[in-house]
Amino acid sequence: MEQRLGLLAVVLRRVEEGQRAEGGAGVNEVRIRPGGPADTAAVLAMFDSAVAWLAAAGRTGQWGSDPFTGNPKRTSQVAAWAAGGGLRVAEVGGEPAACIVVGAAHDYVPAATEPELYVQGLVTDRRFAGHGAGRALLDWAAGEARERDAGLLRVDCYAGGDGRLVAYYESCGFTRVAPFTVGEWPGMLLQRRLT
Repeated sequence: MEQRLGLLAVVLRRVEEGQRAEGGAGVNEVRIRPGGPADTAAVLAMFDSAVAWLAAAGRTGQWGSDPFTGNPKRTSQVAAWAAGGGLRVAEVGGEPAACIVVGAAHDYVPAATEPELYVQGLVTDRRFAGHGAGRALLDWAAGEARERDAGLLRVDCYAGGDGRLVAYYESCGFTRVAPFTVGEWPGMLLQRRLT
């Protein structure tokens, strides 16, 4: 309950900021809703936006330089997430802005020794960068973990390049657990203790 109130405070703050900045109600409001198969195209577009932004900055190590849309393997993964029950979509101004997928840990990271919820994926459409949608989704996931009596929220991310993604998760309350590699892809396992 306490976490839900914290998320409500984030939403209300965004509404107030939107009213001050634009003179309207809810311009920057972040609303989180369950996702499903109808969101597959929107989630693919979020990944496409992120890939294009990373590639333009010369940072292709995370997801490469090709769009997810049209890639059968990537499309299949996103469709499975959308149908799996763990997808949540953050909307800003009524538009899909970011999404998170929670569930069981990936098989390439060590198993947790206590009940956990695992962030399988998180992405923000770059048009909505800076609106706090990613942080709001991570806070939602922490609240969901608590409701499931899990004292741990874990995530893994790309740890190569300039390390900005690891630093982002640290700024959201996660701490480093262990580096790992999948093939040539360098990753970092992080956790956020909830108790």
